[in-house]
Amino acid sequence: MSLRRMSLRDFVIVRALDLELETGFTVLTGETGAGKSILIDALQFALGARADAGVVREGAPRCEIAAEFDLSELARQWLDENGFAIEPGEALLLKRSLDSQGRSRAWINGSAATVAQLKSLAEELVDIHGQHAWQSLTRPDAVRQLLDDYGRVSSVELRGLWTDWRQALQALEQARQQQATLQQERERLQWQLGELAKLAPGADEWDELNLQHGRLAHAQGLMDAARSALQSLDEEEGGATQLLHRALQALQEQQHIEPRYGEIAAVLQGALTQVEDACHDLQHHADPTELDPGALEVLDQRLAQWLSLARRFRCQPEELPERLDQWQRQLAELVRSSDLDALQQVERRTQQALLKAADKVSAAREQAAVQLSQAITTAMQGLGMAGGRFEARLAPLPEPQAHGQENIEFLVAGHPGSTPRPVGKVASGGELSRIALAISVTTSQLGQAPTLIFDEVDSGIGGAVAQTVGQLMRQLGRDRQVLAVTHLPQVAASADHHLFVSKRQDDQGTASEVRAIADETRVQELARMLGGDKLSDASLAHAREMLLP
Repeated sequence: MSLRRMSLRDFVIVRALDLELETGFTVLTGETGAGKSILIDALQFALGARADAGVVREGAPRCEIAAEFDLSELARQWLDENGFAIEPGEALLLKRSLDSQGRSRAWINGSAATVAQLKSLAEELVDIHGQHAWQSLTRPDAVRQLLDDYGRVSSVELRGLWTDWRQALQALEQARQQQATLQQERERLQWQLGELAKLAPGADEWDELNLQHGRLAHAQGLMDAARSALQSLDEEEGGATQLLHRALQALQEQQHIEPRYGEIAAVLQGALTQVEDACHDLQHHADPTELDPGALEVLDQRLAQWLSLARRFRCQPEELPERLDQWQRQLAELVRSSDLDALQQVERRTQQALLKAADKVSAAREQAAVQLSQAITTAMQGLGMAGGRFEARLAPLPEPQAHGQENIEFLVAGHPGSTPRPVGKVASGGELSRIALAISVTTSQLGQAPTLIFDEVDSGIGGAVAQTVGQLMRQLGRDRQVLAVTHLPQVAASADHHLFVSKRQDDQGTASEVRAIADETRVQELARMLGGDKLSDASLAHAREMLLP
C-alpha cells in the first residue's frame, strides 16, 4: 500500500517528469537547489495543499500533477463514503492542475473533486514530516493535537459542551446585569397586554365588525331593495312567479302532442323553483323585525375601541391580534430570561456535563502523556542525546476551555541530571532537530497512512547520530513506504532505493530531472555528499564501505 508513481508537468522548474517509486525506504539526494523538495511540494499540491500561480513553470499555461497510489482499505472506505466508485484491484489516481491565472481543478479517479476532498483523502494516504517540524512544538495547539493524535483522544464532544456552557453562563451574566432594564421592559409589556386584554381582539373580528356595521348602516336601503324585488317576483300581477306558472301550464297542456314541450317545461319548472327560493330569502331581509336599532350603536362602540388602541400602539386595527400574540411571546421569553434561579440551574447543569467530559479527556491525556514521554525518551537515546529525557506535561487551566482543562507542555532535558525545560527554550538547534525527529519517528509508527515522507528532518545532525537516523528510517520502511529528502550520506546509504535529483541548462532554461541510481553511480553520489564535487579515492572508498551490509 504505497505511492506507485508521480507525473509532473510544468511545475516550478520541472518540465516533464514521470517517476516510478518503490516500496521500502527511498531517499532523494542532489545538490542544493536541484529540486529535491519540489517533488514533495508537488505531491502536497496533488493532495490538496495551497499553491499560487507562481508554481507554474515560466512560459507554461498551466501545471499538472498526478499521483497514483495502491488502494488501502481506509482509502477505499473513504471513496465509498464520498461517492467515488472504484473497481476491485483498481489503483487510486489523484490529479490536479493550476493555470497561470491561479485557477485550480482536481480529480479523483477521473471524477471532479474539491480541494477539501483531496485534503481529507490525503490523511489516509500520506504522512509528511517537514524540516521545520520543531517549530510546531512551541505552539500549544499543535502540541495538544499531537498528544491527542498519539493517544487517540477526541475533544469533539468537549467543544460542543463548552459552547453550551459558555452560552448558559453568558445568559446568566446578562440577566444579572440587566435586571433593572428587564423589569422595566416586563412592566411595559404587562401594561400593553392589559390594555389589549380588555379588548380581547379576535383573529378575524375586525373584518366581521366592518361587514356587520355596513349592513346595519344601510339596513333601510337593503329592506327597500328586498321589498322591490319581492314585488317584481311575486306580489304584483304579472310578476315573474305568475308568468312562469302561466308559461308552464301552457306547455304542459300541449306536451302530449309535442314531446319537446315537456323538456322545455322541465327547464321552466327548475327556474320557478329557484325564483320561489329567492322569494323566501328576500322575505327574511325585508322583515323589519330583523332590524335592531341598538345593534349599530354597539358596533360603533366596538369599532371605536379597536381604532383607539390601534392609534395608541401605532399600528393598523387588523394588526392588533398579531400584536397581542407577539407581546405574549415576548413577555414569556422575558420572564424566562430574567429567571435567575432557572438560569443558574442551566449553567450548573451544562458546567457539570462539561467537567464530566473534560475529566475523561484529561484521564486519557494523562495516560497518553506517560506513553509518549517514554517512547520519545527511548528514541532520544540513539540520537546523540543519551541520558536525555522527554516529558509531556499537563498544565491545569483556571477554568475549562473548548479543548479541555489543561494545556500540554513538551519539556526536554538534553543531558543526564539536567532539569527538563520547555522545548522552545532548548538552546541547541541540533537538539531541536533531533527532538523533532524523535517525535516524528515515534508518532509515525502509530499512523495509518501507508506512505511516510521526511523532508530534511535530519537537518543539524551528523556522524553516528545520522547513521542511527538512517537505520530508524530503514526500519520504518519494512512496514511502510518511506521517502526522505536528505543531505546526509549516512541516511542515504541506509536506503533501499536511491533517487538522484539534478538540474540542467538548455535553450529553454533550467530544468530539474530525477533518476534512480545504483551501484557505482550511487557510490559516486555518496562520495559527493561526503567530500564535495571533487571525488577522491578516499571519499569513494568511504562511500563503498557505507553501502556494505
